[in-house]
Amino acid sequence: MTAFVVGAFLIVHGLLHPGVWTAPQQPDQPSPFDPGHSWALTAAHVSAALARATALAIAWYTALVYAVAGAGVLAGSDWWPTAALVAAASGLVLKALWFDPWLSVGALLDVGVIAAVASAWPGSLY
Repeated sequence: MTAFVVGAFLIVHGLLHPGVWTAPQQPDQPSPFDPGHSWALTAAHVSAALARATALAIAWYTALVYAVAGAGVLAGSDWWPTAALVAAASGLVLKALWFDPWLSVGALLDVGVIAAVASAWPGSLY
């Protein structure tokens, strides 16, 4: 049961990344954040279109690696913690480069994944 919950969490959390970053923006309503605006890439004079494409690429990469980690948990593999760490680190890079307070919950979840893997929690999966 624990493996199912952890695997499902990793997969769902991963799939939320492209969902959040590809959400359509309504012209009459302000968006929570703009995937085309990265404080770091703006400082490097990167165009909004390239910043948006980069954000989407990192979001899809993060989703893929989280899905692989979740599948690894469900399959009972011993390599899933490495995949989970890579996915969480990728998610944190994404949220740091495109920082917006609206993304804070996702960043906390990524930090939680890192803390859980670092402390081998839950123990039944190791």
